[in-house]
Amino acid sequence: MIVLGIDPGTITTGYAFIESSAQKVKVLEYGTLHAPASHALEDRLLHIVSGLEELLDKYKPQSFGMEGIFFAKNAKSALVLGHIRGAVLVACRKRGMTYSEYSPRAVKQAVTGDGGASKEQVANMIFARLGIQGGDLPLDASDALAIAWTHASPSPLNDAVSKALGKKKVVRKKKATTKQWLDLIEKMGGSVQ
Repeated sequence: MIVLGIDPGTITTGYAFIESSAQKVKVLEYGTLHAPASHALEDRLLHIVSGLEELLDKYKPQSFGMEGIFFAKNAKSALVLGHIRGAVLVACRKRGMTYSEYSPRAVKQAVTGDGGASKEQVANMIFARLGIQGGDLPLDASDALAIAWTHASPSPLNDAVSKALGKKKVVRKKKATTKQWLDLIEKMGGSVQ
C-alpha cells in the first residue's frame, strides 16, 4: 500500500510517499513544496496544492496521514494553517484516499519513543529506521516522512501510543437531510421562508 505523510504549512509543506508491506517500508519520494512568502495566501495555497496534486497523480496513494491541529499562541497563524490543511484534505479526498491525523507528540512517541523529542531527534531516528541518508532538506520533509511512517506502521505499540497520545481517525457521518436542517433551525428559534 502506498501512503502519504503531510506536514502542512502555508509557505513550506512537507510530503512523503512510502510503500508499506508486511515485510518492509520503502521510501518512494519525500521533500517539500515551497511557496514564496511574498505571495498572497491564496496564491501560496494554489502553488502548494497544485504541486501536491501532481505528486498524488504520480504515486496514487491509498491513504494519508497529516499532522493534527495544535494549540497555537497566535490565533491568526492557526486559522491560516487551517486553510492549507483544508486544501490538502480536499485534494486527497477527491482521489478517494482514507485519512488519519496525528498529534506531533504521537508521531514523536511512535518514531523515537519520546513524545517530547526535538525535530532533529525525529529526523535522525526516522532516517535510521528507514535506512536512508538525511539530506539538506528542511525538517518539514523529515516530519512528513515520520508522519507517513507512523501512519503505515501497524505495530501494536504504535497503535497503543497513537490512541494514548491523540491519533484521531476521522469518521464521516451521513449528511443531514433538508428536513433535519429545518427542524434544527426551528428548534433554535429561527424560521425559514
